[in-house]
Amino acid sequence: MEPFRLLSVVHVFLIKDGQILLLRRLNTGHHDGEYGLPAGKLDGGEELHSAAIREVREECGVVIAPSDLEMLGAMHIRISGNERIDFFFKAEHWSGEISNTEPDKCDDLRWFPLDDFPDNMISYVKEAWSKFREDVWFASHGWA
Repeated sequence: MEPFRLLSVVHVFLIKDGQILLLRRLNTGHHDGEYGLPAGKLDGGEELHSAAIREVREECGVVIAPSDLEMLGAMHIRISGNERIDFFFKAEHWSGEISNTEPDKCDDLRWFPLDDFPDNMISYVKEAWSKFREDVWFASHGWA
């Protein structure tokens, strides 16, 4: 029997002037048409902070210094029979200008007020932000 392998994804809340940057997914096959964060799968042999910094650079064209990246928490997610552990970070400082560097996977990149997210936002991303605001470090999503 094949050993169970758990996928992990990193997400980064980029925060500026009381707003969070959200990206609307396109042509990914996963939550297309919904807003999420710069995010991506953890590569093997890659430390979490490095993965988060890499994903933001790949998707938004900016560079975050490791000292400017803060881990907010983790979430055990189950969707459509699959499960994974996602890690959520935030950054309020970076170098470079934010741009949509993956227009084939994102059709809108926009700033939203911290507590006024669009209706078509990925539910577990919205829940992760809510848990962070409540000082909850770990949560589960999709298990009930």
